[in-house]
Amino acid sequence: MKVTEIPPAVPAPRSPVTKEDAPAGGPAKSSEGKVLNVFSHGVLIIWAVLVVMPLLWAVMSSFKSDDSILSTPWSLPDRLHFENWSRAWNQAHMSDYFFNTILVVGGSLVGTLLLGSMAAYVLARFDFPGNRFVYFLFIGGMSFPIILALVPLFFVMNNMGLLNSVHGLILVYIAYSLPFTVFFLTSFFRTLPTSIAEAAMLDGASHTRTFFQVMLPMAKPGLISVGIFNFLGQWNQYMLPTVLNTDPDGKVLSQGLVELATSQGYKGDWSGLFAGLVMAMLPVLAAYIVFQRQVVAGLTAGALK
Repeated sequence: MKVTEIPPAVPAPRSPVTKEDAPAGGPAKSSEGKVLNVFSHGVLIIWAVLVVMPLLWAVMSSFKSDDSILSTPWSLPDRLHFENWSRAWNQAHMSDYFFNTILVVGGSLVGTLLLGSMAAYVLARFDFPGNRFVYFLFIGGMSFPIILALVPLFFVMNNMGLLNSVHGLILVYIAYSLPFTVFFLTSFFRTLPTSIAEAAMLDGASHTRTFFQVMLPMAKPGLISVGIFNFLGQWNQYMLPTVLNTDPDGKVLSQGLVELATSQGYKGDWSGLFAGLVMAMLPVLAAYIVFQRQVVAGLTAGALK
């Protein structure tokens, strides 16, 4: 019996897809995306102008004379009046305020990052009774208005002998910044891989050595990000030093700028005031420009896991 092989079926040729057969709404969606893109870029440009223009105007005014600031505030300076900066630095004691601010903010920033990272690491990596309760206590500290604690804080600092002292202000800044630091770093430590820490423990490393030599270097982007935010908040802090630091020799930059603005009476030194204002802004701008990549990396690390 002869068996014949059935030839495979040849598929019918497909007709080319025409514009009428294309999915409805394709070009419309593309045009909507372009309109949204143009709108978002326009909003960003307007926002950039609103932020940059006052900064440029303050820098320009710091190199002008008082008469030019009052008569032609939007014109360029006729020449660069560097004496405004020297007058603000020496006669207005901005140098002393600058040194005091660096001392207070530098000490509080180191203490905040050290204590905050240690607390966040324990809350993120170890399970113990009361873990969530302690974590929510820190979160509750973020929502507590600092103005409600000024009066009792003043008496506590006075009874402990820490009023009008640099180390007392550093301790207050650390306590003020710890809730946000712990909240931020706890989420960041949870995104780090646990296999490296377990390998270090298997090699005989203690918990302290694992934290300082393994986990803390891995958390560098998060530390830089939260450090920048704390630096901004502590550098521009005015309420706490005004209440807790009334010593004229220990005032910080925010107090110095207010004193410079109010001590002139009817004869305002506007050029010196703008020069002091730019002096106070330059460290903040420099810190963000230098560490902007690390700030973005720290903020997006949790989302990119």
